[in-house]
Amino acid sequence: MINISIVIYKNDFDSLINNINSFIDSNLIKKLFIIDNSPNDDLKKIKNINIKIEYIFNPSNPGYGVSHNIAIRKSINSSIKYHIVLNPDVYCKKDVLEELYDFMERNKDIGLVMPQVLYNDDSIQYLCKLLPSPIDLFGRRFLNFWPFKKIMKKRKELYELRFTKYDNIMEPPYLSGCFMFLRVDALKKVGIFDERFFMYLEDTDLSRRIHKEYKTVFYPKVFIYHDYAKGSYKNFKLLKYHMQSTIKYFNKWGWFFDEERKKMNDEFLKNFKNERIKLN
Repeated sequence: MINISIVIYKNDFDSLINNINSFIDSNLIKKLFIIDNSPNDDLKKIKNINIKIEYIFNPSNPGYGVSHNIAIRKSINSSIKYHIVLNPDVYCKKDVLEELYDFMERNKDIGLVMPQVLYNDDSIQYLCKLLPSPIDLFGRRFLNFWPFKKIMKKRKELYELRFTKYDNIMEPPYLSGCFMFLRVDALKKVGIFDERFFMYLEDTDLSRRIHKEYKTVFYPKVFIYHDYAKGSYKNFKLLKYHMQSTIKYFNKWGWFFDEERKKMNDEFLKNFKNERIKLN
């Protein structure tokens, strides 16, 4: 069985219903936790659309990872096999969860899987990545102009693994937090979201920790849609959160001297070059 958690903050009610309905009818879903960080509970009525929904009002808004951890701990305590961390702007078509579930059941060494993620026009979102260096995160935000623009474009293409064409199963060290299909036993071993991150980079940190002990797999045979807004490019407050989390991430793992980052990135690039990952 699978539990899902979605963290919301003053979301559009109708859009939220449409996205939830694309997942909730799966027979695999036991519980869908809605953690509402809004200042009021106007969205509480969302729990009435399906008996599987558990609404948790959380107006203190302690952060994205902290809020998902509320639900993840419930999954751990109730011995649920899988937990999906889901953005409220993600939706899918029928049988996606079933195929991902079967894939995880056949491959017990996988701790995290992410399907192909598409924009609404069916173009690919490049959400498989190497572990970031400071230039990857700060450079693409603040050095995207001549004479650095060409260099940063090449760096971005490598960081986002665009050369892989996203057409085969692969094992990147960093998979996006918009849709994280997680093995709960892996979370028991490596831990849940690091609650020092209010918003952004918590998925990088968790994916990295899982990658050390399990496989973190991109599975493009099924796909989901993500209304990706790039909020921190449009909102100064979100940009501030992004920068704060970036600093915390590099303070934790290392800025320019991070041997583990180099090892994980080099191993991925070497393995991809020599052979495609073979999984059942």
